[in-house]
Amino acid sequence: MRLIVAEKPSLARAIADALPVRATRREGYLEAGDTVVSWCLGHLLEQAPPERYDPKYKQWRLDDLPIIPERWQLVPRSQARSQLAVLRKLIKSADSVVHAGDPDREGQLLVQEVLNHLGWRRETQRLRVQDLNRPAVVKALASLEDNQRYQPLYAAAEARSRADWLYGINLTRAWTLIGRQAGFDGLLSVGRVQTPVLGLVVRRDRDIAAFEPKPFYVLWADLQVAHGSLRAWWQPGENHPLDGSCLDGSCFDEQGRLLDPRPAQALAQRLAGAQGHLAQLDQKRKRQAAPLPYSLSSLQIDAARRHGLSAKRVLDVCQTLYERHQLITYPRSDCRYLPAAHHREAAKTLISACRLDDQLRGWAEQADFGLRSKAWDDAKVGAHHALAPTGRPADMDKLNRDEANLFRLIARNVLAQFYPALGTYETQALFDILDERFKAQGREIIEPGWKPLFTTRDDVPALPPLTQGETATVTDAGCEARETRPPEPFTDASLIKAMMNIARYVEDPAVKRTLRESDGLGTEATRASIIETLLTRGYLIRDKKAIKATRTGHALIDSLPPAATRPERTALWEQRLSAIAESQDAPAPFLEALVSDLRALLGQADAGRLNQALKASTQGPAPEAPPRKSAKGGKRGAGARKSSGSRSRRSTSTSSSSTSRPSTGSSSTSSSSKKSQATSSTGDKPTPPRRTRKRTS
Repeated sequence: MRLIVAEKPSLARAIADALPVRATRREGYLEAGDTVVSWCLGHLLEQAPPERYDPKYKQWRLDDLPIIPERWQLVPRSQARSQLAVLRKLIKSADSVVHAGDPDREGQLLVQEVLNHLGWRRETQRLRVQDLNRPAVVKALASLEDNQRYQPLYAAAEARSRADWLYGINLTRAWTLIGRQAGFDGLLSVGRVQTPVLGLVVRRDRDIAAFEPKPFYVLWADLQVAHGSLRAWWQPGENHPLDGSCLDGSCFDEQGRLLDPRPAQALAQRLAGAQGHLAQLDQKRKRQAAPLPYSLSSLQIDAARRHGLSAKRVLDVCQTLYERHQLITYPRSDCRYLPAAHHREAAKTLISACRLDDQLRGWAEQADFGLRSKAWDDAKVGAHHALAPTGRPADMDKLNRDEANLFRLIARNVLAQFYPALGTYETQALFDILDERFKAQGREIIEPGWKPLFTTRDDVPALPPLTQGETATVTDAGCEARETRPPEPFTDASLIKAMMNIARYVEDPAVKRTLRESDGLGTEATRASIIETLLTRGYLIRDKKAIKATRTGHALIDSLPPAATRPERTALWEQRLSAIAESQDAPAPFLEALVSDLRALLGQADAGRLNQALKASTQGPAPEAPPRKSAKGGKRGAGARKSSGSRSRRSTSTSSSSTSRPSTGSSSTSSSSKKSQATSSTGDKPTPPRRTRKRTS
């Protein structure tokens, strides 16, 4: 019997459908002749909790840190035990095994760790499926490879999983324990990803709080030209120094904004009725392709802006559209491109998917399915392709509002690939008047193309027809006072975008380059859960659409070494992990360097510094996290809430473990223990060790 182990049920179904024998559904697998296709449910295994290595680690103590396993162990996730039992039974009867995880680093780990755990040591083949349509899967099944070829990819993923465990477990225990010493009765979790995200918000909040608005001034002139009128804006520069008043540059800030209104006001008075000429005319025809189909993050950004949905809500709704309604393809994708083979079936797929909705049906009927945009590119399709309709008709009456809104966005962006490019005629005109320069810009839409499918802001109005050198007469002029504005607070949309484009927030060129080449902070599957975790733990708070750091969040960032609060570590890890995946490095040196780094960070755990940070946070404008109710209805502190861990396949949480009152010394007395989750750096939600009290008679 040949056993094919897929990463998820949807992939297993696609593989079974591509087999020459019709498959029969069994409990936990599909049977097609002498081939059986089963599946994982995301990660079936997780890193063992500390107390699995030594019972003494149930007690949280500074003297035990760092906790470094000599021999790593994995344990089954509680919700995955039944499927793991199915695979254990099947693998005992298998003559050959095919690894069918996603074709990326994490997909290689997810299936292979299960095969290793179940004792499969014989030769394994590798099936790499990037597209779930039947012809593509049939082709992949005919091109099986030796799984041994992908061992470096597995080694890199395994090293990442272990490194995240080491980092999250040890720093979280350390900072929670010094928090106890400083009087904070709650969890202070630290992670490689979540903590830099919190640091981003803290620094943005402080930039806003410290911002001092400054006035500046703009000068405009309404001009009459041969074929109409327009408004032009004064431009600073060496050749037009406001009648010589600002030759030394003292009138301008570093961005060229005018700080002194008097020269502009004087010029405005002189401009009335003045004549000048069009000194420079730049006119271009431009073509703009439609926005690409969505990745999950790009959809989260648009849905937050258009419909006010949180990143987690978008992910949850997409999972429902994918799993329950089967209306869209796999949603946790970081790709915005589609396989070339999908282009041939696109007309049939989209017409079917859109036929029950008036708006989408109208767009589909006007689409030119003979067009081929740059979205169809196999070279840019990774483990998954962009989000797209499956072809199943979407009955909006059976969807809730959020489901309907997101389906329309996903379908629209794919439909837009079959509309012409947006054609515009853009004009930039520079006028010389009284030895000063004034600029006017305009844009005329020549071919609307895909634009009617999108609700966008009003365009820059078109300018009247212009001729180089023509005369311009000033009909009115004025000087307007404006004020610099602080940075905007983060929202779901802007925070997801910042995590995607984290390279913007670092200065080192090499680190910038690495972060641009990697996924940024977090992944498509984990970004939403990271934000929600920080909110749940009371480190962030939502204020209408804004996301702000709480006092606890500020204090945590201030108490940590700066290196733990910034994104550079992710880039440095990614460099080493890429080298491991490409057989240019081994996992052991990477983990050894991490342990050395970890010891240095632990050496900076200082209760006094944390105490000062906690006190300072109460003096600033940061909000207090609202108390949450426990399962029994009582209130619990922001850091002491109980929450289930993330279920994303990229999660590396450790399993529930018994913890008693944390101790900060080398000895302790036994006390009753409570269940909690140990923390990791990828967004899982642990319960902190809580103080137990002896009953007195």
